[in-house]
Parts: sequence; structure tokens; C-alpha cells
Amino acid sequence: MTATTLAGKVAVITGATSGIGLAVARELHSHGMRLVLNARSQDRLTQVQKELSAATAAGDVGDPALPKRLLETALETYGRCDVVLNNAGLMESGPIASIDIDKVCAMARVNVEGAYRVAYTFIKHFHAQGSGHLVNISSVLGTKVRPTAGAYAGTKYALEALSEALRLELAGTPIAVTCIEPGLVLTELHRDFPVHPMHSMNVQHPLQPEDIARCVTFALTQPVHVRIPRLMVLPGEHQI
Repeated sequence: MTATTLAGKVAVITGATSGIGLAVARELHSHGMRLVLNARSQDRLTQVQKELSAATAAGDVGDPALPKRLLETALETYGRCDVVLNNAGLMESGPIASIDIDKVCAMARVNVEGAYRVAYTFIKHFHAQGSGHLVNISSVLGTKVRPTAGAYAGTKYALEALSEALRLELAGTPIAVTCIEPGLVLTELHRDFPVHPMHSMNVQHPLQPEDIARCVTFALTQPVHVRIPRLMVLPGEHQI
């Protein structure tokens, strides 16, 4: 069976102006895909728009109206949507004594509620269209936990559960669901941490966003009869 061709297809990417989202946008653009990019900062979106000739829709994934607007942007600009990368997310962790519960709840609104709204909005469209691929950016912490990061891991466990249920519901259809489960990736997600996880985990060579982008391409280019429900990617030094 031949690999799936990406050229000419349309992808919507949330959290697309840095880290994994930006790397995936560049990777898919290099394969000829047409893009709708989302992030909170219009200024950063404008910069990426110029680089990748993409359509954009600024907004917070925590906004209940955003997923519908992203889909409408894809349909109005390109007439279709084939892939959605559910990537936007926050990370809040810390010990019991000092963790900020308000920030934890804000994280849950983005990582769970926002991601669920994106997933269901696009899956419903893919079902009506008769094709499509939902790619959720989960985490190795969607499969296990560590001290101080239970709340974040819980948001990723929630995304894993939804992904598996959707996969089961869509079995036998042309619609695919994939969870990418990265270990430590060098992104802005950890920029406010007092101690960078590279040091606390003794990982000198973390994953790069481009490593995850290649994994997304791998999942998207499988022959039509192949599904990649989960793909865990770890740095070689990562003991977890």
C-alpha cells in the first residue's frame, strides 16, 4: 500500500507560533500542506504567516468560540480541512505548599476543556466530510506521573482517554486519531520554571521540536489502512 500524500491537504494547528506547533507547521508546509495557524499573539502569528503563507486565527484555546472559528477559517480559505493538530497547552506544576491552584485550573481549562472542544468540533466535521486526522499532542506524563506534576499529568491522561474513546468509536471509518507522547522537549513551556527540567532530570540532550514534527509526519503519511493511535518519543537519557 502506498503512503498518504500530504501535498495540497489542509491542516489547522493550535499553539502554532513556538515550540512543537511551529516546528510542525514548518514541517507540514515543506510537504506542500496548506495551513491555518492559531496562537494568542497576533504579532507572532503575523510573523509566521509571512514565512509560511498561511491563514491565521488569533485567539485563546480556552475561548469556547475558537474551535468553530478555526474550522470556518479553513473552510472559507481552502474549502476543506484534513488535519487538526491539537497542540496548544499550558504546564503548571509544583509542590503542595506552593502550587498556585488558580493557575492549575487555568491550565485545565486550556489542556482539557479547550482541547476537548477542538477535538469534538473537528471530529464532527471529519465525520461529515468522510475523512480526516486528529493529532493530539499529549505527553509521556499522559501515561505516568511524577511528584509535583500530577495536575499536568491529569490533563494529559484526560486527553489520552478521549483519544482512545474516539479511536474506538471511529474504528472502521476513514478518520484517524493519534496521540503523540513526547518526553522532555526544549520549548518555551518550561521558561518560567525555577529549575529547568533538563537539570532536575539530568537530561543533557532533550528532544527538539523538529523531532516531534517528524513523528507527526510519520503518523499522517501512513497508508490509509494503517493507524498510529499512540507514539511515545523520549530523549535517550530520559529515565521515566
